[in-house]
Amino acid sequence: MTARRAAVPRLLAVPALAVLLAGCGIRATEVPTNFGPAPSRVQCSLAEPDVSTQAARGLPVQVFLLCGSSLVTVDRTVRVPDGAADSERRLLVAQGLLDQLATPTSAAEKEAGYSTDVRGGITVGGPRPGDPDDTLRLSTAPAGLTSYALAQVVCTFSDSAAAEGDGSVVLGGPGPEAPRRYECTDEVRARPGSTEPPSKDVAGE
Repeated sequence: MTARRAAVPRLLAVPALAVLLAGCGIRATEVPTNFGPAPSRVQCSLAEPDVSTQAARGLPVQVFLLCGSSLVTVDRTVRVPDGAADSERRLLVAQGLLDQLATPTSAAEKEAGYSTDVRGGITVGGPRPGDPDDTLRLSTAPAGLTSYALAQVVCTFSDSAAAEGDGSVVLGGPGPEAPRRYECTDEVRARPGSTEPPSKDVAGE
């Protein structure tokens, strides 16, 4: 009889504990649950130098890749023949940058959380009559790129020998539309998915 009386408080304590846990926003469970280790946070930095990019010989450049919700620079190289004229050199650098942006990320970059939204097959050409001299015309219209891809291209070009080095780049597409000057701003680098590079008409420049 004494044992039964001692069991009553313990039985009453179980619902009381469940009520307290529910009030704290915690679900009471009868069976211990093992959720495993907490997921690791995106690093957005390479723990070790990327051997694959170091092995390639060429002009050292930086491209903007996606990491988390922002743009981060990664070292790359592009091949530019010696003795190329300035205009030809700009196009070669621009094409090389596009190719690097479209290249799948390496194992080390994936481990660090990097990715790219730029698809392969995009080519770049020079200005048409009436375009500013520094115009780069893509085989895909800038408006046809995703906001992430456009931000990657604009920020990569504007920070390279393919542009004038003032934080902007003049881009056009394959159609008759006039090119526009795009800027890579802090907001674009921080939120490429929701903030498109600001642009303006280049008529009269």
